[in-house]
Amino acid sequence: MDSLDQDILDILRRDARTPYTEIASTVNTSEGTVRNRVERLIDDGVIERFTISTRTGNVKAMVEIGVAVDVDTTEVSERMAEWKEVDFVWQVSGEEDIVLVVDATDTRRVNDLITKARGLDDVMSTKTRLILNEQLG
Repeated sequence: MDSLDQDILDILRRDARTPYTEIASTVNTSEGTVRNRVERLIDDGVIERFTISTRTGNVKAMVEIGVAVDVDTTEVSERMAEWKEVDFVWQVSGEEDIVLVVDATDTRRVNDLITKARGLDDVMSTKTRLILNEQLG
């Protein structure tokens, strides 16, 4: 991955719907080059998916999950990624092992998700942080 790929990714991170012609103009290359680069980044697994950020009035939260030391965090993460309200699952270092980024219709749904997580045998602890505001970087 070179600096052109990085410039293209920086633009797509801010707005995944940016037209290739606009990206090409910004990075001083052709639309075909941008299209080929994006397709290669997808094929290489650098771009995993295109997504959106919404302002739905929903409650957004980070739920930090602690698991026992002998637990396969990948397996637990994959299970949690299937839950409807979960946007992202991160395996992290530090006090907790897994972080869920949640987008739920209300606090009751966030609480239901926390209860569901605590119901798993592998989960030792949870800590929840409501997201009050977010800015695109």
